[in-house]
Formats: sequence, structure tokens, C-alpha cells
Amino acid sequence: MDLFYKMISAATNIRTSQIENTLKLLNEGATIPFISRYRKEATGGLDEVQIEQIKNQYDKLCEISKRKETILNTIEEQGKLTAELKKRIDASWDLTELEDIYLPYKPKRKTRAEMARQKGLEPLAMTIMMQRENNLMAKASAFVKGEVKDEDDALKGARDIIAEQVNEDERTRNAVRNQFGRQAIISSKVVKGKEEEAVKYRDYFDFSEPLKRCTSHRLLAIRRGEAEGLLKVSITPDDEECIERIERFFVRANNECGRQVAMAVEDGYKRLLKPSIETEFASLTKEKADEEAIRVFAENLRQLLLASPLGQKRVLAIDPGFRTGCKMVCLDAQGNLIHNENIYPHPPVDKVKEASAKLRKMVEAYQIEAIAIGNGTASRETEYFVTNQSFDRELQVFVVSEQGASIYSASKIARDEFPEYDVTVRGAVSIGRRLMDPLAELVKIDAKSIGVGQYQHDVDQPKLKKSLDQTVENCVNLVGVNLNTASSHLLTYISGLGPQLAQNIVNYRAEHGAFGSRKEILKVPRMGAKAFEQCAGFLRIPQAGNPLDNTAVHPESYGIVEQMAKDMKCSVSELIANKELRGKIDINKYTTATVGLPTLQDIMQELDKPGRDPRQAIKQFEFDKNVRTINDLHEGMVLPGIVGNITNFGAFVDIGIKENGLVHLSQMANRFISDPTEVVSIHQQVMVKVMSVDMERKRIQLSMKDVAQG
Repeated sequence: MDLFYKMISAATNIRTSQIENTLKLLNEGATIPFISRYRKEATGGLDEVQIEQIKNQYDKLCEISKRKETILNTIEEQGKLTAELKKRIDASWDLTELEDIYLPYKPKRKTRAEMARQKGLEPLAMTIMMQRENNLMAKASAFVKGEVKDEDDALKGARDIIAEQVNEDERTRNAVRNQFGRQAIISSKVVKGKEEEAVKYRDYFDFSEPLKRCTSHRLLAIRRGEAEGLLKVSITPDDEECIERIERFFVRANNECGRQVAMAVEDGYKRLLKPSIETEFASLTKEKADEEAIRVFAENLRQLLLASPLGQKRVLAIDPGFRTGCKMVCLDAQGNLIHNENIYPHPPVDKVKEASAKLRKMVEAYQIEAIAIGNGTASRETEYFVTNQSFDRELQVFVVSEQGASIYSASKIARDEFPEYDVTVRGAVSIGRRLMDPLAELVKIDAKSIGVGQYQHDVDQPKLKKSLDQTVENCVNLVGVNLNTASSHLLTYISGLGPQLAQNIVNYRAEHGAFGSRKEILKVPRMGAKAFEQCAGFLRIPQAGNPLDNTAVHPESYGIVEQMAKDMKCSVSELIANKELRGKIDINKYTTATVGLPTLQDIMQELDKPGRDPRQAIKQFEFDKNVRTINDLHEGMVLPGIVGNITNFGAFVDIGIKENGLVHLSQMANRFISDPTEVVSIHQQVMVKVMSVDMERKRIQLSMKDVAQG
């Protein structure tokens, strides 16, 4: 295990003591959010990202360890495991190297070399490899018997054996790998006859680029085209140079034997070695592209989940449409549906007066404080209709992303929540709730459907799911949830809970009413001490008798706060309310063997702003009123927009029309940018300049260079 700690330390640049303590906590069942928030003394203040790195590195080493066991057992069963070979395998922690060592011993299907050995041609292959025989044909004639027809057949079989040896030689494989790494070219061509079907891949119809320069988004696009049977893809180095390098290892004589070895080298390279290394590089580059795409998606998701909430206000939400009308729902401050109906303010129905009357009546009757409008079809027209009404009060109007709302409205979660309503009502409710609390609503939707990823359906799906689930869990626990209003789905992501415990909490709440304290959670069926330890600090009870139950102070630290209050001769409530009193506290007096300054500083911070939401306050936004469709755009226009998606080549910006525009990486700032997140974030309000409009492909190029940002 000490070896693992050292190796993880080398990979992450984190001290071995921190790694040891972190892995101990993880093995004891602690979650990443709990460890990063409440075990800073043990980890030395590691954050979620670092803890996840440690966990991933540890899992990877465990996988390699299992593979080594399989390799050792297989070679031992063959009776070929020498002390030296075992030592090499034990010492290696590189999967590629391990597979190279294992290759000669790997059980094979019936290869050409194996068939040649069965014909008794291995001694001839060894003679040729020594390259000392001057009368090779005479030597080969001795092997003409049984299935070996003639001397040429004997030499061909011997070359097959040599070709396999060339392929299985570690030094050779590394030399070819080195050539691939330095100079391999990735090429793609359209499959003949598929030109029309593959039109969206036309950039890759006759494409070639050095593999090391091929960006992850291009690589994933090419691989998608290949998977759809529309593109032919190859990765290749300079074949002649590779063959020359291998010949230098194996060809040692200028005689017939040397020529036979050279022929075997060329055959081994083209038939076995090159395809093998090409597959390896295709897999490695795809893995790297996947990692990059997953990283971008996870960061976009994090920003989206932590988007500014409106909070508990009465909201009227509109799912806009033309022919089918606009579905309107009224929600109370807790997000409960209290009324719904349709209006038809747009063509072809055009009942504008009736729609205006209904809208104003609903705003008044349900004391609406804000209006949320979905950003899909008829969004701009509906926004114009709403903002031109005269209401009896000041109203905030927001355009809200609909991405994934249709997925939610048709899901089991939505059906269970609103069994008596159709998908249009559920979709409108989701739009309204997204405005109130994006996090609580978006966790109900499969993260892949939220639309902030890049080639999310092409990447390794288990890895993507693992990353996105961890992102959701981190975000939910960072914000915390109201124990008395949170849905079972939201509670599922709280540290230490899961679907069953989350549902038990909701069932208990339904039967016994609102929780009055965190301690009461222990009465929930199947809630043990470990689960309580993990979840309690992330659950909030706004009206609790103990004010600490509405803070991020963990119940295990209540005694510290109570002692502080006692020392200040006041109650805990008075301590929270009185900044002056808190200023007199010397936190050093409260350190113990297990409680250090990091925990005490967190406690003081929490007492300063109890239950504070870490998300920023929401800001209203308005698109340019003169721009409704792509036809209204012209070069040089400067427009307000909202960042809707970020990729590693730029950001897509919603400028209030059906098509999003792209701000390429090179157009984000007057300086070199390697990562768009240096400049923009999801849902950020930006000013952009229209650079070009491709009407045929419906593509809009935007720039943020030399554009004043608000």
C-alpha cells in the first residue's frame, strides 16, 4: 500500500500522508463532499477535485494490480514463469508495458506462425534469424515433408514465425510507437457513394493532419463519422522509415538469410505490428479526447447547476408555441402547481385580446412576482407579448433554457409528480421551477440531455456517467438542501443518502410532518449513525428550534459552538446575531486533537452568514428587440447574448434567435486563450459582434474582441 501512496503522490503532487488519510476515509464509506467539507484536518484541506484524483488513481492502480495477477497466473500455468520474468511484471505499473511483456505468452487463436510451428518449421526460422547459413535453399529442402509442399513453402512458413517474433518484440513495438507518437498522420475520407448522406462531415471528406495536433472535438467528430459508416479513418506514420528502423534491429547479414529476415520484417510490420499499434493509438487518442470532452461537459454542468436562483417567489411560467398556443402555469413560492391554462396570442389563432386578459387576470389572482418564458419556439414573440402588457405590479421577466424539459416532462419522475396532467403542463412547470432553483429542477433530468456537452453520446458512457454523477453530487452538497421541501430525487444526491434513504425521508415527512431538528432524521427507517454523519451537515431546516440546524455546521461540532456561546455568556442564537460578540472569540482556544483551525474557521464563517447560498444573485436580461431571426443579422452588429454551451474550441451564444452563434477561441479576447472558461461561463451575459452569417449552413460567427462587456 505504501507503494500505491508514493505512486499516487507522484501523479497528483499531493503528500503521501494526505493520500493515506483520504483513502482511509473513502474505504470507511465517507463521500467526497463530506471529506472535503468536514475532514480538512485529516486531508490537509484537499478539495473535491483533488480527492477525486486520488480515488481515480487508486482505482486505476487496483485495476493494474488485478491485470498483473491474471498475467502471472496465465504464464505460470504454461510453466514459463521465470524469477526474472516475475520480477519484471511485479515492477511494472504501465499497462502498455505489461501487455508487451505478456504478448509472447498470451493464448492466441490459430495464427499463421502457429500453423508453421505445427509443420515443424521453427528450427528453420531460428536458422534464418541467425543469418549464418550460406546455402539456405539446401537447408530449407530438409523441411519439405508432410504439409510443406516445397522450399518456398518452407521459407514462407519460417518468415511467418519471424514476423510474429518481430511483432512481439518489446523493443520493436516501442520503436514503432515512438514513430507513431512523433509523426503519425490521421486521415479520413468519405466512403464512396455516401457523399450526400455524409454532408454534415464534409470538412472531413478528404482530411489529414498530424495526430498529435488533432483536437479532441475533431477527433470525436471523425470517429462519429466512422462509427456511422460514412468515413474511412486511418492513423499511419512513415511506413518506410518504420521498416528501416526495425530492419536495423533484425537484419544483420547481407546474404539470403538477411533478405528473408527483411521480407519477414516488412510482412510483420504491415500485417501485424502496424495494425496493432494503430489500434492502440486510435484507442489512446479516443480516450484522451473522451477525457477532454467529459471534463468540458462536467465543468459546463457544474456552472449550469450552480446558476443563479430566483428563490422562493410566486412564478408564472410559459411554455411558448404558435399553433398549439402557450401553456401557462402558476406556481406558489414552494414550486407547487396551483393553476394552468392555455392562451393563443400568436398566429394562426391570434386571440391577442383574450390572451392579454387571461394573463393579467392570472398575475393578479395568484399574486405573481416573476414570469419565466421558455426559450424554444415562439419564445421571442411571447417575450414581446408579455413585456408589452400593463400589469398591476412590478414584474421580473426571464427567458429560461428549455433544454431537457421535454425529457423531464415525459419521464417517470414527472408522471409520478403530476399523474393527472399532460406533458405540456409538466414542461411548463419545469421551466418555472428552473427559474426558482435550477439545481433542484435540473437534477431530475439525465445530465446528458441538458445540452451543455460536446459529443456526449460518442464518449465512454460509464466514465461520462461517473463524472456527471459526481459533479451533480458535489453541486448539491455545496449548496445544501431544505430537508422539509427537497424532493426524493434531490435528496438522493446528498452525501450518505441514496434512492432508498431519500424516499424513506420523504415518506417519513409525509407521515409525521416537517422535521423539527436534524436529530429527528435518525428516526427515519434505515438511517444509521454512518449515514447520519455523512448527510446531516448538508441538510437545512430553516424553522428549526436549534439555529445551527439551518447552517453548514455539522452536528458533531455543535458542542464547540455551544461552548463558544457559553464563554461569551450568551445563547447560540445571540452569538449568530451579534457580530461584535463573535469578533471577541479566540478560536485557537477551541482546538483539540481532532478539531483544528480549518474546521473552526469554517464554523466562524458559517456563523457569520448562516445557511448562505453560495450561488450568485440572479440578473434580468433582454435580447435586442430588432433581432428575431437569422435574416435580421448583418456583419458588425453588436448584440447582447447568453452563453449556452462551452466547448474546447469556443462558446455558443444565444442571441435571441433559433440559431446559436459561435465565439471561436481566437475571438474571445485580445490575448492568447487556451481554454474558453478563462473568459466565459455557462449562462454568462455577454456582448458579441457579428463577424459573418452563413445562411446556407445556418452558422453565425461571433466575436468578443474589442467589444465592451457590461
